[in-house]
Amino acid sequence: MFRTIISVTFALISISTLAQEPTPKISREDVISIQIGLDDAGFSPGQIDGKWGGMTRQALAAWQQANELKATGEFDADTAANFPAGEANYTNYVVTAGDLAKLTRIPEDWKARSQLTNMWFESVLQMVAEKCHASEGLIKTLNPGITNWPAIQANQSVTVLNLSPAKRVAAAKVRVSLSAKTITAYDESGKMMALFPCSIAADKEKRTPGQLTVQTVAVNPNYTFDPVNFPELDDAQKGYGKLIVPPGPKNPVGMAWIGLSRVGYGIHGTPHPDQIGKTFSHGCFRLANWNANRLAQMVQIGTPVEVVE
Repeated sequence: MFRTIISVTFALISISTLAQEPTPKISREDVISIQIGLDDAGFSPGQIDGKWGGMTRQALAAWQQANELKATGEFDADTAANFPAGEANYTNYVVTAGDLAKLTRIPEDWKARSQLTNMWFESVLQMVAEKCHASEGLIKTLNPGITNWPAIQANQSVTVLNLSPAKRVAAAKVRVSLSAKTITAYDESGKMMALFPCSIAADKEKRTPGQLTVQTVAVNPNYTFDPVNFPELDDAQKGYGKLIVPPGPKNPVGMAWIGLSRVGYGIHGTPHPDQIGKTFSHGCFRLANWNANRLAQMVQIGTPVEVVE
């Protein structure tokens, strides 16, 4: 299946008809093609999972708007005619001995976490899913012959999604939408360049609308644990004091931290990409690690960040 092959049935349906009738069923292969195309373009559908859901519609509507098409959020005739072609949907990844050596069990106890050398992945399945921005469920579906993921050995080949490297572009402005749970980047002319689904903090003080700027950008950061931010902890962990948790994709702030001009306020990655789009009791604005890394490459100190309802 190639990304140049998108269901031709859409070319026969007018936009006005789409507004009145149910959208035709899209095959899983075509959904994967569309999701990869959106991800490659910087309009993230969240985890690529082969399912036509809200985040995919949201990303497609943003891509349509950026490309001066009607923002239907559906793969209509105009979209099919303008959507970028790509390479094959799939490629192979060969698991290395180094991959297996780095697998890390992440303990629940914060002091034990601080004593690790790296907050890396706990399984090969986690690693390859994040490497290709996919859900673990999709990776399992693409590899029916692998029935025992914990038993994977070095030199075993795994079918993964074939993504294009992210292009390095500079954002002139970033907007965080609290209601849509999205982070959008714009160029100097005000054109939308990228859109990422995010999670927001439950604490309203950490998501107050306003005009901010980027103050720091850190890739693969460590994390300072402070028990005062975790009232749900047991008495033993509350007494630990501040601890430094090592970097890695399973670090609480993931693979990137973008500090904003309000103390303790920032945009960062997450060890739980499957929970993007939800509201959390801790943290500020969370992105999947691959999107946090992409945004970190787009901004610099001083980049304006507007937080809106």
